[in-house]
Amino acid sequence: MTRASGQIDVHIVPHDQAGKGYYRLPELAGGLTPRRRIAGAILAAVALPALTIGLSRLRGDLDLASCLLLYLTVVVGIAVVGGLYPSVFAAISASLLAGWVFTEPLHTLYMSNPANVLAIIVFVLVAATVSVIVDIAARRTREAARAKAEAHTLATLSGSLVAGQDALSAVLDRISETFGMVSVTLLERRTMGVTRATDTWTVGVSGPDPCLLPEDADTAVPIRPDLHLALRGRVLPGADRGVLTAFAAQAAVALDRHRLAVQAAQAAELAEADRARTALLSAVSHELRSPLASAKTAVSSLRASDVFWTRHDQTELLATADESLDRLTRLVENLLDMSRLQAGALHVSTQPVVLGELVPLALDQLGPAGHSVDIRISQTLPEVSADPHLLERIIANLAANAIRHAPADQPPVITASALGNRVELRVIDRGPGIPETDHERVFAPFQRLGDRDNITGVGLGLSRGLSEAMEGKLAPEETPGGGVTMVLSLPAAPTDAGVAEVEA
Repeated sequence: MTRASGQIDVHIVPHDQAGKGYYRLPELAGGLTPRRRIAGAILAAVALPALTIGLSRLRGDLDLASCLLLYLTVVVGIAVVGGLYPSVFAAISASLLAGWVFTEPLHTLYMSNPANVLAIIVFVLVAATVSVIVDIAARRTREAARAKAEAHTLATLSGSLVAGQDALSAVLDRISETFGMVSVTLLERRTMGVTRATDTWTVGVSGPDPCLLPEDADTAVPIRPDLHLALRGRVLPGADRGVLTAFAAQAAVALDRHRLAVQAAQAAELAEADRARTALLSAVSHELRSPLASAKTAVSSLRASDVFWTRHDQTELLATADESLDRLTRLVENLLDMSRLQAGALHVSTQPVVLGELVPLALDQLGPAGHSVDIRISQTLPEVSADPHLLERIIANLAANAIRHAPADQPPVITASALGNRVELRVIDRGPGIPETDHERVFAPFQRLGDRDNITGVGLGLSRGLSEAMEGKLAPEETPGGGVTMVLSLPAAPTDAGVAEVEA
């Protein structure tokens, strides 16, 4: 579901599928269905003449009471099949047939014996009573079936909302499917001027052929003055409006909840952006100021005309300026690459890379500090599939972080080993280590952990992002005896034998 300019588009049940679902409510049409009433009328038209013909042949052996009992049995059967109207018609017809065929004088409706008249009247009353009772039972059965269907529909809707389905979409899908509608539209009034004549209705949620005004709908339910639920497809009977009102109220709640969720998400994005800006300013003010100040001091000292610098002093000042500018360059490059990575604009070009040759080049970027790192990489290690420039940046960032926290007498160690179709590079330091609960936090940009500087998260977060861009993985492990080991896992480059096998 998306929202733009006050409009929300929601999944709608297609017209050819509307009303064909499991949740379609049964119709309340009084007692039995018209089909059963027709069946009862047909049964009366066939059974009564057949029974009359059969009884006329046994007229001498049966009295009127026995004949009326047989007629009553047929009327009860007709009542069970067709309900009230066919059974009442059958009762009256049976009484007339009995008087015509079985009472004196024969073949007339006149009855000379009062007992026969009483029997016929009692027969009609009993038959009519049985018919009414059967019809009431059928009506109650259909009402119970509808109540069960309504309860099942509402329970299913509640279950879908609890299960985490999109609330507004679930409500509208149920409305369309339950009531067999072509489209379900949530119309919201937007005031465009001072008078209500200038108000317009905007489609909040719609399906195919949406209603633009409540008057365009076949059935419209006002939820509140500014919100209406409009249904197009058929006019709903009064029995369906109770359930529809409950659906409409739920749709309004779902719409309000969706808007609150959108507002909360926007507020969270703004808060995250504000936090990132604040952290960036903190990192820039702290980390950029230090190398800039060192480089500025060294250059200003060299330019001072009232101080005599020896050759050795000049060399040290130039080295300080050069090291500070290198540090500043690495920091700016990390920030720029982090921005490109988050924007998805980073170009990655993988090729076979020899770690034994690339690691020393990465450490050269760190100046004299990088030369203290102990490299233990076998010459027989398989090549890795990676972007050389990005991999060099990753190793330099990991090594710089390890040097920053390693004791002076225990420099970091870099090792590598093959594991299946991947190669794992380990940067090991004996520093203070990182609590296991903070293993993921160190990769967040501008994250500060303990006495670690703000920019640590830039280097480590960037390293993880770059490794993932090359189908790699970066994760911290505890170094046995204390410290942290950063494990960089990269896919091994395909060998010539593997390439030949693929080409074959």
